[in-house]
Amino acid sequence: MKRIVVLGMPNTGKSTLFNRLTGAGAHVGNWPGVTVDLLAAKILLGDAMVEVIDLPGFYNLHGFSEDEAVVRHFLETQPVNLLLIVLNSSQLDRQLALPLQLRELGIPMCLLLNMSDEANKLGIRIDVPKLEAALQAPAIPLAAKYGTGIEKVRSELIRLLYEHPKLTQANDAAFNQDMQIELELDDLAHRVVTNPITLPVSATDRLDRVLLHPWLGLPIFFLMMFLLFQAIYGLGIPLQDGMGWLFDHLKSRWLEPAVAAWPGPLKSLVLEGLFDGLGTVLTFLPIIAMFFLLIAIVEDSGYLSRAAFLTDALMSRLGLDGRAFVMQLLGFGCNVPAIMGTRIMRSPALRTLTMLIIPFSLCSARLQVILFVVAATFPARAAPIALFSLYLASFVMAFLTAFIWRKRYRNHEPLLLELPSYRLPTWRFLGFEAWRATRQFIAGAGGFIILGVLMVWFLTHFPFNVAVAGPQTMAGWIARGLGPIFEPLGIDNMLSTALLFGFIAKEIVIGALAVIFSVGPNDLSGVLAQRLNWVQAYSFLLFTLIYTPCLSTIAVIKQESKSRKTAAIAVLWPLSLAWLTSFAFYQVARHLL
Repeated sequence: MKRIVVLGMPNTGKSTLFNRLTGAGAHVGNWPGVTVDLLAAKILLGDAMVEVIDLPGFYNLHGFSEDEAVVRHFLETQPVNLLLIVLNSSQLDRQLALPLQLRELGIPMCLLLNMSDEANKLGIRIDVPKLEAALQAPAIPLAAKYGTGIEKVRSELIRLLYEHPKLTQANDAAFNQDMQIELELDDLAHRVVTNPITLPVSATDRLDRVLLHPWLGLPIFFLMMFLLFQAIYGLGIPLQDGMGWLFDHLKSRWLEPAVAAWPGPLKSLVLEGLFDGLGTVLTFLPIIAMFFLLIAIVEDSGYLSRAAFLTDALMSRLGLDGRAFVMQLLGFGCNVPAIMGTRIMRSPALRTLTMLIIPFSLCSARLQVILFVVAATFPARAAPIALFSLYLASFVMAFLTAFIWRKRYRNHEPLLLELPSYRLPTWRFLGFEAWRATRQFIAGAGGFIILGVLMVWFLTHFPFNVAVAGPQTMAGWIARGLGPIFEPLGIDNMLSTALLFGFIAKEIVIGALAVIFSVGPNDLSGVLAQRLNWVQAYSFLLFTLIYTPCLSTIAVIKQESKSRKTAAIAVLWPLSLAWLTSFAFYQVARHLL
């Protein structure tokens, strides 16, 4: 099979191009260092099936970071037909060193001058024929974000693969050509790139004067996050209510009559176990999709890299840097890829400390639990404030963790970060991101949720001759054992049983509550509202936010850190912190409020 490798520096639109070419679900983000793992997809080009591989973004073949080592190792060991090198047209003079290095490998190349629309707006002109002659490779201007030039790229790839049908191994001597390349780089940049004498004041410059203001930058950021959560509630809750009505209608109109003649335990398993448990979780899909849709707007606009810049001074006092803050924000989608994203950090100590703070991010699994309980127990005016306060609490817990552990994991690596131009996201990209995140949630959590609700149903119904979820069931026995631990937190036996299943996956918690109380999604909200006052509810939410991450996250921490001790810390530290925080809040709040 023929093989094409996509290469480029961070923030050149490499992953966007990969998605355009292959339709695969590579994560696209307008800030450096998103692509940290190998992604591959098979596509048909002409009459040939081609494997397209997206390698991590990197700056230099001879660098020392892990992503550069991954790229270098791949090129040294894997033969390929073609190198597809993605360059940022608006920064071409700074990026030409990379194709000069790659040219020495002796592998056919094709240069893609991405973001050509931005370069044109800035008055930057590129002499494409001279560039092609100097690098002995075709060069194609395009705007991958809008799909401009993609068909021309496909046609050129078909032509190049026809001309170079055999796999080519990289030339080993090419990894030691730095001095010659540096001399050639200056000459090439002067010949092919024409920059205006003075660059015009762009919208990015004007926005950054406000958004990166030393005093106003951080307050503006948190204000934007607060408004984002307001929008999630305003747009998502009606959709959630509609989904709840739909599931209740399906249950009463179709499912209950269909299983009416079934034996009692089997009917209970289907109605109160699988349907109520899964239905309650699925009602959250509109809110989850809305959350990731709005986060994608912030991410693709280029604002997240500004958040890293704004927080770097603070993070450095905690033994971290702005990249750790970006990884924590990425953890709002899922902790697992965020932890894998720490590979862009060269310092092992920085990586480990960052991996310890990421699980405090309000990931999509925790988000659905928190959204449900907040909506059920807080009035409409207070709900966004409660959610925003938990969002802030996630940062406080992460910063506290970094502060406490910073001396054990000392870091001396400086921050290297690019600030891309602000861009308006496309509707195609936003829809793709919302669908990708929703599909990932269903695919990743589906098995855990089904297994979890079945386990909870069994524990709350066995033995079958006693009251459901009563003190004589297995769930009742577990709840009595957990009582002394959770009672000082204001968390009752039923809620503590659901939290126990959250150790496997947080997605199970809401489904578990639906099974424990034997109700559907709409009725569960009423049950929680009756059982919990706002102090108890907030204590439960704090514990849910902070305590031990899911098994998948722990497994990835162990894999990435190569340390059982680090994985053990990632389990025991958040659990202890969660208990202490909830205990302090509940004991103080119930006496003062």
